[in-house]
Amino acid sequence: MADAAGTLDQTIRDITIKTGKYLTFSLAGESYGIGILKVKEIIGMMPITPVPRTPEFMKGVINLRGKVIPVIDLRLKFSMPPMEYSERTCIIVVEIDSETDTVLTGIVVDAVSEVMNIGEQDIEDPPTFGTRMDTNYITGMGKTEDDVKILLNIDRVLSSTEISRLEAASRPSD
Repeated sequence: MADAAGTLDQTIRDITIKTGKYLTFSLAGESYGIGILKVKEIIGMMPITPVPRTPEFMKGVINLRGKVIPVIDLRLKFSMPPMEYSERTCIIVVEIDSETDTVLTGIVVDAVSEVMNIGEQDIEDPPTFGTRMDTNYITGMGKTEDDVKILLNIDRVLSSTEISRLEAASRPSD
């Protein structure tokens, strides 16, 4: 009986995590969403200072009101072709939970769309592409009137090693 109660509790937590408001944005013509509670702010593109010896998708750091924030290009992280930044390109500052701390991180997206409320009945589990594809960073697929939004679990988009690199990049050097 305890196992059934534990499973029910986990199911309720999963539904609660999935249901809610999402900031939607586009990348390479596809629609994505991030839980609004993870979003701290949206800013226009600004100069990004490169950090040596980081993966290509880690664009560098920005100085946001005196705080150093690491920035990743989500297109490059998802192995999409790079594109020239435009007036619609922006940085979404999100809060990523690591094993030890919370890291503010900027993610570069093609364009921000809107904030949407997506209910449980409109969210399906992510598709399974076989055992070789890692899709644990996808919370679900949000169905809207004319589109499907890929709902991201921003805490899982980066590996723990990548998050450690972000933490190191955002710390002032001694």
